Amino acid sequence: MILLLRGNNPSLLDSFAHKLHSEFANKDLGSLNYFLGLEATPTDDGLFLSQLKYARDILTRAHLLDSKPVHTPLVVSQHLSSTGQSFSDHTLYHSLVGSLQYLTITRPDIAHAVNSVSRFLHSPTVDHFLAVKRILRYVKGTLHYGLTFRPSASPGSLVAYSDADWAGCPDTRRSTSGYSIYLGDNLVSWSAKKQPTVSRSSCESEYRALALTAAELLWLTHLLRDLQVPIPKRPLLLCDNKSTLFLSSKPIVHKRAKHVELDIHFLHELVLAGKIRTQYVPSHL
Repeated sequence: MILLLRGNNPSLLDSFAHKLHSEFANKDLGSLNYFLGLEATPTDDGLFLSQLKYARDILTRAHLLDSKPVHTPLVVSQHLSSTGQSFSDHTLYHSLVGSLQYLTITRPDIAHAVNSVSRFLHSPTVDHFLAVKRILRYVKGTLHYGLTFRPSASPGSLVAYSDADWAGCPDTRRSTSGYSIYLGDNLVSWSAKKQPTVSRSSCESEYRALALTAAELLWLTHLLRDLQVPIPKRPLLLCDNKSTLFLSSKPIVHKRAKHVELDIHFLHELVLAGKIRTQYVPSHL
């Protein structure tokens, strides 16, 4: 078993490591630099996490290491469908998509694109494989991307951004929820996931995404409390749909909103209890 220790109190870390050594047989491997495909590079103001070697290995396996990079992981107007010519090598498709899923540990910028191609693992088509190749060509041009974590003098606040497309899947007409959550200036949680049911309006799809984000915020709040990390302000939840924010503060459940009643009451109770606060932010920001 490998145990990673990190903190801003060297004496406390040394004391904890000494206590572990007295109780268990272990070996100090020194400073963290490579772990399960993740590369940790100390910087002047924090720690940079990346998967440079892992990404290059994926590109080599796909014979795309010398390919021409593209600027986006997906074509914005493209919505992948289950129809089309079947792709012959399912094993290759599964291998590349699985590797890309692991790459999202430090690459939230490809999370939505990888989620899109992951929906067709059971029966990939040629178009799906071309979408995977485009993601890899994007990775080729952004190999240096990763996550930077910087310490702060005072505990930062939790700020979450929530969004959703409406009926984005052409096969099922389900929407995709997405969120990113920051602790201070550090990105600590993100997700892109297709919703389990069909939303009958853009407000409904946005509200389901908002409720999903609120649940993750609540979990992070409890986790930080258990770790004795003080949060100076209530978590802030940002959304670009005014109707959704109106429902979060005034849960008027009429015939057009009964099918999202559970999410409405869940989110409203969190707002009413002062556990989170919601705010509108224009979509172009």
